[in-house]
Amino acid sequence: MSAPLAPLPTGIRLTALDPEFREDPYPILAEIRRREPIHRDEELGRVLFTRHDDVARILRDPDYWSDPRKGVPDGFARRFLVRNMDEEPNMLLMDDPGHRRLRELVRHPFAPRAVARWTERVRAVATRVIDSARPNERGEIDLIAAIANPIPTVVIAELLGIDPEQHDRFKAWSDAVVKTAFSPIAAPEDVAAAEAAREALGGFFLGEIDRRRSAPGDDLVSAMVSAEAAGDRLSNEEIVSLCTLLLLAGNVTTSDLIGNAVRALLRHPAELAKLRAQPGLMANTIEEALRYDSPVTNSGRIAHRAFEYDGVKIREGESLIVSTAAANRDPAIYPDPDRFDIEREDTHHQAFGGGRHFCLGAHLARLEASETLAVLLGRFPRLAIGEGGHVYAANPTFRGLSSFWVRVAD
Repeated sequence: MSAPLAPLPTGIRLTALDPEFREDPYPILAEIRRREPIHRDEELGRVLFTRHDDVARILRDPDYWSDPRKGVPDGFARRFLVRNMDEEPNMLLMDDPGHRRLRELVRHPFAPRAVARWTERVRAVATRVIDSARPNERGEIDLIAAIANPIPTVVIAELLGIDPEQHDRFKAWSDAVVKTAFSPIAAPEDVAAAEAAREALGGFFLGEIDRRRSAPGDDLVSAMVSAEAAGDRLSNEEIVSLCTLLLLAGNVTTSDLIGNAVRALLRHPAELAKLRAQPGLMANTIEEALRYDSPVTNSGRIAHRAFEYDGVKIREGESLIVSTAAANRDPAIYPDPDRFDIEREDTHHQAFGGGRHFCLGAHLARLEASETLAVLLGRFPRLAIGEGGHVYAANPTFRGLSSFWVRVAD
């Protein structure tokens, strides 16, 4: 007689707040996908979906809600994503028609052709940051502190037209907000720091908006100030919300993508050698990195009605959490899904979400990651994992390194 199976983990054990999940969530998610692919997590008030096709279907269904205020009071969305029931959520958590309106007003600067025009600018930032990295006595640098964090911060700040002297403040503000975002557990001092950071960002961007109204420039804040669609314009509050969202989303996720991609390459030297020999594989490498170790592990929707999904009863207003990390390694879709293969033919993934909430900055993130990797590999021909080790950040919903030491000099 076989031993009974251990209960599947729930609650905090399925977030980056748990040390085992934080270090390597994939075996845990694979076990859930195998035994209970639609997994009810009573502790956090959510239903977790782990199969690729379920995740894709939910993300792309326009009927599901995103506004957390529509969730049931005991559900994940209402408990952890709503700060004020009277406050309109940011565009990431907004439903139509509000979401459609805002996206239409700001989508043009993030279209592929528009982003392509930023290539030289992003490459210049990557070159400047990487050339300024100084190894320690062991010939090592912390890739995250020296490269992966600064580059996206500088890029998005420059695109917003922000004074370079403010870049460090931007990073501090975004780190403070991200630390409590989507978190089911947050220390009171972290919550206070996040609120202070939001207020600081709001005041800062209001000042920038005033300056752009009198002296517009070639930057995203100016573009939002002048944005118009069918006679509609953005209010100051909406521009502040969008700028803050762009700063936060553009920082943490792109930093995590860069760190995760470099670590995957260094842990698979044969793939790194392929990329060095065939730079034309860079685009495929970035897509495989997004599939293999996505910077965003979860996304979510809210049930718009009561229904039954594959035998599981769902209440109206329940939080439906889709595990993009599990979906991206579903063996029903990807042959040998736990293998990092930069020549993989099918590198499609759910890392940028789907449907009307598909990541607005996807093309920019790809550009930043590919340019950073190209400059990094060119600058350090013998790049390798260092002795300083690595630490993953304890940020629920996100997966990225808070430190990762690499050897850059012999």
